[in-house]
Amino acid sequence: MNIKTYYQYLMYVLEHKKNVFKVCWKKKMYKHAFTHDLSKFCKKEFIPYAKYFYVDKDTYKAEFKQAWEHHYKNNPHHWQYWLDENKQPKSIPEKHIMEMISDWEAMGLKFKDTAQSYYLKNYDSINLEYNTRVLLEYMLNLNPSIANNYGHTLKEFANMYDEQQYNLNFGYIKENYGVDTYKILK
Repeated sequence: MNIKTYYQYLMYVLEHKKNVFKVCWKKKMYKHAFTHDLSKFCKKEFIPYAKYFYVDKDTYKAEFKQAWEHHYKNNPHHWQYWLDENKQPKSIPEKHIMEMISDWEAMGLKFKDTAQSYYLKNYDSINLEYNTRVLLEYMLNLNPSIANNYGHTLKEFANMYDEQQYNLNFGYIKENYGVDTYKILK
C-alpha cells in the first residue's frame, strides 16, 4: 500500500463530509454537520475502505465487509443500524431519518443525483419498518399520504392502482426524478 491510496480515500471522505456539512447546515442540523461519519477516520474503517475502493475490490472484499458493518453499526443515520439480530427493521426516529436523507443528498451532490432517486432505485433493498417508510417517503416529498391521512407506502399505492391511476397521482415522481416508480414497485 502506498500513501497515494490513503490520500485519495481521505480526499473522498473529506469531500463527502463537506457536502454533508453544507446540507445539514441548511437544515439547521448543526451537530450532525460536524459529527457525520467520524468513524470513517478510525483504523477499522479507513484502511479497509481505502484498499477496497482504491486498490482491489476482490482482494479486500472481506475486510471491506467488516469495515462497512462497523460503520453502519456505529452510525444511526444508516437504516442498517436499525435492523435487529434477525434483520427485522425497527422504527427509526425522525432525527435519524433526517440525517439519512442528508447523507443521500450529500452523495447526490457528488454523483449528480438526488436523495429521492437513490431511494427509489434502491427501494426493495432498503429494509424499513412500515411507519418509518411512510414517514421517509413523506419527508422526501414522494408521498403526501400522511398529509392526506392515508399512511400508505408508495408500494401499497402501486398495488392499489393500475398504472394509469398510479401515474395520475404519482407521475410527478418520474417527471422530477426520472424514475418510473410504478415499474420498480410492481
